[in-house]
Amino acid sequence: MIDPGHFVAVGFVLFIVLLGYLGVHKTITSALDGRIAGVEKELAEATRLREEAQAVLASYQKKAADAQAEAQAIVTQARAEAEAIAKETAERMADFVERRRKQAEAKIALAETQATADVRAAAADAAVKAAETVIRAQVSQGAGAGFIAQGIADVKRLMN
Repeated sequence: MIDPGHFVAVGFVLFIVLLGYLGVHKTITSALDGRIAGVEKELAEATRLREEAQAVLASYQKKAADAQAEAQAIVTQARAEAEAIAKETAERMADFVERRRKQAEAKIALAETQATADVRAAAADAAVKAAETVIRAQVSQGAGAGFIAQGIADVKRLMN
């Protein structure tokens, strides 16, 4: 008795033999090989792109580090320049104050000298007037008048 399962098995074997005869297995194998080659090509491209991306990332990280170092150097330089300017300004201010103090001292010394000279001149004038008054009172009007006038003029000339 022939069972329908046998017909299916015989039909299946015949179908496989027909596929083998027609070379379907070679077509499937070549299609799979092509697909494998495509996948390998895509993997190689993905690997290349990944390496390229890592190189670009490393480049940008280096640039960022360089920029950070440059910014730090600029800040350090600016801070040093600011300190130098502050120091120079302080030195100039101290120099200015010292010059102004010396000018004030010179003006004070000049004023003292002038005041001393004025006091001496006033004292000399007072002494001359007092001497003139005393001498006039003691000397007669006729002969001593020329002598007194000459003496007074000499004293004034010598004092000034």
